[in-house]
Amino acid sequence: MIEGVKIRQLKVNPDVRGRLMELMRPDWEEFEKFGQVYMTTAYPGVVKAWHYHKLQRDNFTCVKGMIRLALYDGREGSSTYGQVEELYIGEHSPIMVSIPPEVAHGFQCVSDTEAVVINCPTETYDYENPDEFRLDPHDNNIPFDWHRRDG
Repeated sequence: MIEGVKIRQLKVNPDVRGRLMELMRPDWEEFEKFGQVYMTTAYPGVVKAWHYHKLQRDNFTCVKGMIRLALYDGREGSSTYGQVEELYIGEHSPIMVSIPPEVAHGFQCVSDTEAVVINCPTETYDYENPDEFRLDPHDNNIPFDWHRRDG
């Protein structure tokens, strides 16, 4: 696993009324501080990549559909420099992935329906000076191919 990335298996608590799943708690080791909570979605097959932050830690989970989350460690000096990780998260794999600053990441919806991702980052989005740096999803130095490999 890439240095600084943390994964938490989330527990779905079903009953006769429906389901409940905690996404983040201040007593979890992954919690640093609260910035905001937001939702983003992707339609089937769509890639939303690549970006990274210099200050912010992202805490991603997918609550509807399934995504293929890719991480790339471009941090020189990191023990996992150059490493790529791929995780499948969503309805059938309820995990929260905590992504440290400067680790590039992105996701692709791999379900037949829209994927809904919730992020609880450590920083509030600054509209005038965003801590967000983007790379082209396909034209970059990251050794990762977003094409589906389903034959």
